[in-house]
Amino acid sequence: MGILNRAIRNISRRKTRALLVIIALGFSLAILVSIPAGVLANQQAATRVTNNLGNTITQTEQALNQTLNQITCNIASGFGGFGFTGGSGTTTRTGGPGGSGSGGYGGFGGYGGFGGGSVAGQFGAGAFGGGQSNPMNETLYSDINTSISGVGAVEPILQVSEGKNQTVSFYGRSFTRMVPQYIIEGVPLTSDLVNNYPILPTDIVSGNNLQAGESGDVLLSENNSAYFGVSVGGTVNILGTNFNVVGIYSPTGVEDTEMLYMNLSDAQALTNNAGYITSLKVFTVTTGDVSSVSSAISALHPELTVSTNQNELSQLEANQPSSATALTAAQNSLASSNSTAIEEIIVVVVATSLIVLFVMLYTVRERTKEIGTLKAIGFSNASVMGQFMLEGVLLSAIAGVVGIVIGVFAAPKLTSLLQITPTISRAAGFGPGAAAISVAVSPELILIGLGVAILLGTLGSLYPAWRAAKIKPAEAMKYE
Repeated sequence: MGILNRAIRNISRRKTRALLVIIALGFSLAILVSIPAGVLANQQAATRVTNNLGNTITQTEQALNQTLNQITCNIASGFGGFGFTGGSGTTTRTGGPGGSGSGGYGGFGGYGGFGGGSVAGQFGAGAFGGGQSNPMNETLYSDINTSISGVGAVEPILQVSEGKNQTVSFYGRSFTRMVPQYIIEGVPLTSDLVNNYPILPTDIVSGNNLQAGESGDVLLSENNSAYFGVSVGGTVNILGTNFNVVGIYSPTGVEDTEMLYMNLSDAQALTNNAGYITSLKVFTVTTGDVSSVSSAISALHPELTVSTNQNELSQLEANQPSSATALTAAQNSLASSNSTAIEEIIVVVVATSLIVLFVMLYTVRERTKEIGTLKAIGFSNASVMGQFMLEGVLLSAIAGVVGIVIGVFAAPKLTSLLQITPTISRAAGFGPGAAAISVAVSPELILIGLGVAILLGTLGSLYPAWRAAKIKPAEAMKYE
C-alpha cells in the first residue's frame, strides 16, 4: 500500500479529530485569505476617495472660473409656501396648479408659496436628496432684467426630481427620503441664452446639444442614458410624455450626473407647473458688475437668497486645506489598517503552524508502536517521514479548501471584526457612503491561500515526521 493511501486511511480512521483540526485550520486560513482582501479593498476605497475628491475640486473650479459673471437666486426657505391666497402681505396671488399657499408673510405675501403641482414629492428634495426646492412665481421676477443696471440676461430654471422613497437608518433612527433617479432641468431655449450664455452642458459625447426654439427634445447625461436604456435618436418616456433624445453629455460634476435638460416650457407643462420656477441665474455684463448687481437684487427682492460663483470659488479655495487634511486622515487610516493587517497575518501564520505541529507531534506519539512495527517489517526512514508529512499536508490542504470557502462568503464580516476595513469615507470626513468598501476574495488570493495552507502543513509536519523516522523499532515496541 502506498504512502498516500496509508495517509488517507490514517486520517479517515480518526474522523472526529481530523474534523476538529480541519475546522480550526479552516477558520485560521479563512482569516488569512480575508485579511489581504480587506487590505486591497481598503486601498481601492482610499484611492477612489482621493481621485473623486481631486476630480470634483478640479471640475468645480473649472466650471466656476467659466461662470464668474453668474449669480444664482433662490427663494429663501423662510418665504417658501407663503402668499398665494392672501394673508397679511401687501400682494396676494392665486395658488399654483396643485393647490393654494397658506398666507402672506410680512410685506412679501406674493413672493414665495406654491400650490404643489401634480407630481407627488417632486420638490421634496434637490439633487441627491440635498435640501428643499421652493418654487417661485416666475412673473414676479421679470423686473430684475429691466430694473437693474449691469444685468446681461436672466435664466429662469425649473428643476424637478423624480425618484423613489427610501428608508435609511442612521444612529438607530429611521428616515424616509426621496432618492432621485433622474432630475429634470427646464431651461428657456431662447437664441440669446443658448448662443451667448452657459445654460447647457458643453461636453457632448454623442449627438447634438439642444438648440434655440426646440421643443419635445431632451439632452441626457451618460447616467440618464444607462438608466433609461436609450441612446441618441431614441425616444424616452418621462412622466407619461415621449421626448426625442438629441444628445448625451458627460457631466462636469457630481451634481450633473442625473440631470436631463429640456425646454422650460416643456418642463412646466410636463409637471403641471406653468408659470413656476425653482431658481434664477442672472448673468452680468462683466465680472466687475457682479457685486453691484447681487446687492441690487437683494434690495429689490429681499425674499431671495443670492449667491455668486465668485463667492463659491473663494469658498472652494478656502476649503482646499481641509480637503487635504481629510485626504491625510484617509491615508493615515489606511496605513494603520495595513499595520494591523500585517500583525494579524503574522499571528495567524504562527497559530496555524503551531496547530499543525502539535497535532502531528501528538499523532507521532500516539502511533509510536505502529511506527516501530512499520520499521521492523522494512519501512525506511524516508517512507515513515514521507507518510507523516503527507498526512500533515493533506490535513492542511483540506483545511485550506474549507478556509477559502469560508473566506469567500465571510470575508466582509471577518475583515470588519478584525478592523481591517475602517470606513474610509468617514475617516476622511466625506460622510457615510462616500466610498463604500466591497471586500471580495479574488482568484489570485484563493490560489495563494491554498499554497500557503500546503506550505504551512509541510513546515508544521517536518519536525514531527523527522522525529517519527528516528524512532528505533526496539524502543517503539516497548511503548505503551
